[in-house]
Amino acid sequence: MSRTSPPPATAAPDVPSLRVVRLAVHIAFYALLAVALGPALLGEEPALVLLPGAALAAVYGAGVVRHRDRPVPWLLAVTALWLVLLALDARFSYVAFPIFFLCLHVLPVRRSHPAIAAATAAVVAAQAAAPGGLTAAKVIGPVAGAAVAIMTGYGYAALYRESQKRQRLIDDLVRTRDELAAAQREAGRLAERQRLAREIHDTLAQGLSSIVLLARAAETAPGEAARARVREIGRTAADNLAEARRFVQALTPPALEDAPLPEALRRTTVRTVPGAVFRVDGDPCPLPVETEVALLRLTQEALANVARHARAEHAAVTLAYLDGQVALDVYDDGVGFVPGELPPDGRRTFGLHGMHERIAELGGTLTVESSPGEGTVVAVVVPTVTRPVRGAGGTPSGSWGRNCATSHSRPAAAIRPRTVAP
Repeated sequence: MSRTSPPPATAAPDVPSLRVVRLAVHIAFYALLAVALGPALLGEEPALVLLPGAALAAVYGAGVVRHRDRPVPWLLAVTALWLVLLALDARFSYVAFPIFFLCLHVLPVRRSHPAIAAATAAVVAAQAAAPGGLTAAKVIGPVAGAAVAIMTGYGYAALYRESQKRQRLIDDLVRTRDELAAAQREAGRLAERQRLAREIHDTLAQGLSSIVLLARAAETAPGEAARARVREIGRTAADNLAEARRFVQALTPPALEDAPLPEALRRTTVRTVPGAVFRVDGDPCPLPVETEVALLRLTQEALANVARHARAEHAAVTLAYLDGQVALDVYDDGVGFVPGELPPDGRRTFGLHGMHERIAELGGTLTVESSPGEGTVVAVVVPTVTRPVRGAGGTPSGSWGRNCATSHSRPAAAIRPRTVAP
């Protein structure tokens, strides 16, 4: 079938615009048929045309209502009944106009145009046999009607193609939307897995590592010191159990539930690296929960690395409240390392990468300064946002109600300890 020909009846998509066009053709058919049958219905003309007229209306309606798997036989039946009526009365010439549309709608272009030409010739012949004989008007009228029908049919074909194109576009958009939604869901799952990996690494893994170190220390410690280590193991295990429950309850870390951030960091420092120094600079101010959690996790990770790898004699943690920022430095005078290089065993570490991600999500910066034999400084600067104050047990506390904007304003580098007294 030609690209410019109207589509077959069975292929037309069920879209509102095309339904309106088809409905208009059907209404025009029945309206013109009623006008042609009018004199016979009113008794002004012989009733000879009523029976074939009723048959034509019934056959046409049956083809419209039922889904036609073979529309060509239906078109032939409609055309045959119309030709019978046309032979009986030239008044049925007007019904040819919707017949033209049916030919364009059902037949391919190589057949629809000859069919329209034959129907036009039949109309001209019927008009010539009517009173008054053949005139120019009786020829021009049917030919003009056929031409209008053909041009309208091509417009209908263009509308059909446009509807198909729009439907394909809609299908593409729906498919793209579904793919985007699936990609977003997958990205969300990956982000959640990454977040949980950081949480587990920064909490449970570090706590279990501390338990292992304490257990080893208890093995070689004298009696009272061993019992103290065992008690410390119990406290660390209890904290880990609380951390595991937090994953289910989505609560803040236990260390921050009953103490403000400086106290939580002090406890973590003393517990993870006995003998390490903790210091607070500036006036403490309230921070968002996610900022406090990130600083606590970073301190745990950095101190765990000091305890496991640094072999340091001294370590220090400094928390500084600056003007619109909070800075955290973790320093040790241990063996150091070359930032960016893999450990000697070739094992990839997740901690530093996780720390960078945590701080980046808060809009802060993390810097690691180290070299072999020169110790290590992990420095973090995070912007502060004032929030409702949370005291011990999660209740408001007036002592934590100050704004960080009123605190000291010093660069982070100024508070990093390069040497720590024994």
